[in-house]
Amino acid sequence: MPKTEEQCKQMREDMKSKILKMSSVYFAKNGFGDTKIGDLAKHIGIGQGTIYLYFKSKEELFEEIRKAADNEEEVSKLKMLSKLPIPAKTKINKISEEIVKRLSDDAEYAVKITIRTQLMLENEDLYSDRVYKVLETIIKQGQKEKSIVKGDPTYLADLYWGTVFLSALKMLYINECKLITKETLNRLLEA
Repeated sequence: MPKTEEQCKQMREDMKSKILKMSSVYFAKNGFGDTKIGDLAKHIGIGQGTIYLYFKSKEELFEEIRKAADNEEEVSKLKMLSKLPIPAKTKINKISEEIVKRLSDDAEYAVKITIRTQLMLENEDLYSDRVYKVLETIIKQGQKEKSIVKGDPTYLADLYWGTVFLSALKMLYINECKLITKETLNRLLEA
């Protein structure tokens, strides 16, 4: 019995979703420059031409992955948190708690962190990224309250986000790796 138009449409949507999901992991592990469409197709288990049925180029595919990895919602939450009239130590704890929860509950979150970090590293001014800036603001508040370790807030934000990135990267490469804890993340900044 031939497939209905609805079934065909669903099959196309499922294939596009599969390509995006598996490509995200591949790009996260290999980076944009080291990803070849032929190797990517083998990784997914489809023909190279199938990818081109859904995306005109590697750049178009990566752009869609980049959009999915966008952290606009995360930045908005961080900004709101930074403006709350609560101690910086509490803010850091909330951030750490949310990161660890998302890493443990959502396998794709590690991929998103890795993709976003790769994109940040390609930017000439890495430290202009909004998640860095918001965390720096919270660190400065904590330093005034004497609950956050002394030091350059940019360096401390880098240490914190670098640890998050490394943890996400390990999750991509190591089966059953030990997940970072909120206590470990908090300890990076505590006075």
